[in-house]
Amino acid sequence: MAARFTPTSFILRLILSLILVFATYNPSGHSWIHWFMEATSKTEPFLVLTGVTLLIGWSIFLGATFRSLEAIGIILGAALLGAILWVFISYGILSLDNPSAVGWVVLTMVAILLSIGVSWSHIKRRLTGQLDVDDVEEN
Repeated sequence: MAARFTPTSFILRLILSLILVFATYNPSGHSWIHWFMEATSKTEPFLVLTGVTLLIGWSIFLGATFRSLEAIGIILGAALLGAILWVFISYGILSLDNPSAVGWVVLTMVAILLSIGVSWSHIKRRLTGQLDVDDVEEN
């Protein structure tokens, strides 16, 4: 039987997706991408280990997101988040004059979309009572 899905479950998935996204790249200059670009040896063992670990995380999160939301869900989710970004910019909450702030917001939106993607089967089951085929256990 599947574990009970709670708001805390979603928040944990959101935190993990934020860590994944911001560890990979962020505007502060402290991320794996920055570390890789500045490394004198691209084959430093710890650099490779962390890169492979991030790649595994991305494959898990992207795989689950594509399976649960499918292309149309990802497009709609990205469109919704893009519209929210547009509202923030048009009402002066966020300024295009500050590309770093825009970068943080966009990356946060990517993490939100990933966390929705890895949680969608649970959310859909709670909203509709329908199980995904992957959720059915055989005895």
